[in-house]
This record gives sequence, C-alpha cells and structure tokens, in this order.
Amino acid sequence: MIKPLTCPVCNKSLPPQVTQNSGVFPFCSARCKNVDLFRWSDGKYAIVEDLAQRPDILQEILENDLFSQSDEEEDSY
Repeated sequence: MIKPLTCPVCNKSLPPQVTQNSGVFPFCSARCKNVDLFRWSDGKYAIVEDLAQRPDILQEILENDLFSQSDEEEDSY
C-alpha cells in the first residue's frame, strides 16, 4: 500500500491536489511552510555530516581555522 504524503510540520495528510508544482509543497499550507522556515532560521534544524568522510572539507576547516574564528566573535560580544 502506498503511504499518503503528510506535512512535515503538522503531520496532516496532504490532499491529492497538492503537488510538486504547488507553492507550498511539501507542506499543507503557507503557515506550515513559514513555521519550517522559522525553525531553520532559529537553529532548531541542522544538517550533520561526518567530516571524517569528507577530508576536503576537514582540511579546509583546519587551514582556515574556522572554529576558532567563531569562538573569538562570541567573546567580543
């Protein structure tokens, strides 16, 4: 059986007329779309990737010392 699509914010079943061409897909409404955007901007979501799997990114971070730059910025506030 095919599982119906649900809104990732409120888990409400999406009506059949909501498609990828919709301005709010994969959400059920503009409200849920905005809630999701706020959650991203508020830092409630994060994309976590194992840096050991990406030596190119790890090398760039170490060369540019990106972690210590953010620590210094926090101390200046």
